[in-house]
Amino acid sequence: MRLVRYGAKGAERPGMVDRGGRVRDLSGVVPDIAGDALLPDTLARLAALDPAALPLVPGVPQAGLRLGPCVGRVGKFVCIGLNYADHAAEAGMAVPPEPVIFGKWTSSICGPDDDVELPRGSVKTDWEVELGIVIGRGGRYIGEADAPAHVAGYCVVNDVSEREYQVERAGTWDKGKGCDTFGPIGPWLVTPDEAGDVGNLGMWLEVDGERMQQGTTATMVYKVPFLVSYVSRFMSLQPGDLIATGTPPGVGMGRKPPRYLRAGEVMRLSVEGLGVQTQRVVQG
Repeated sequence: MRLVRYGAKGAERPGMVDRGGRVRDLSGVVPDIAGDALLPDTLARLAALDPAALPLVPGVPQAGLRLGPCVGRVGKFVCIGLNYADHAAEAGMAVPPEPVIFGKWTSSICGPDDDVELPRGSVKTDWEVELGIVIGRGGRYIGEADAPAHVAGYCVVNDVSEREYQVERAGTWDKGKGCDTFGPIGPWLVTPDEAGDVGNLGMWLEVDGERMQQGTTATMVYKVPFLVSYVSRFMSLQPGDLIATGTPPGVGMGRKPPRYLRAGEVMRLSVEGLGVQTQRVVQG
């Protein structure tokens, strides 16, 4: 299934994408794509529905019909840093002996095609295309072999980052990661049965049509089952929590000379089979 949240900001409704690429309304079945709607039993109930029997939502998704963040009421937005060996190299950092964990504030979350705002005074805002893991069944101390049963699905994440705030100002990375609009997610949540081999998905990002990132999840150092298990050692995971798994090379910080986002530019990015995001960069 491809599950979506559509409509105006703050008033999104749950939906399902049918085989024709149109959105079908799910608000008569679940209140939102959030919380208990992501539990295995509920997802199984949604999968058993006939999309043609659901109300058709007017408009074409991402072409007149706005899609919001594909998951609502995210409790935790957990990110993994330096999880691609080639990205670590371009950043001038060693591959960590254990996953680097940091957080993005949930107030950074926005829709896949919403504007990305440059913070006031920012001159080093950067891009990062990532595979996102959406937790379904919660848990703590989850075994690696059991981890797939805790995943509701996957989505595209743009881990937008202000590098001066992240690495040049005192403190942790979080300052440069959680600014408003720095967490576009979606366009849809794709359930594991349709997501393909998440250990080998192509991914790319363009700025104004220029290809900046081109990679594959096959070069992730720490893979999806390990990451779910590892994160659950340090915090309980709950339905709707989101884990962003790191980015391949090609970020602006790693270019020679560095290249950062400017107001008026447009980012397009995708993870194979999980949809495309498009964001206009505006001054905040």
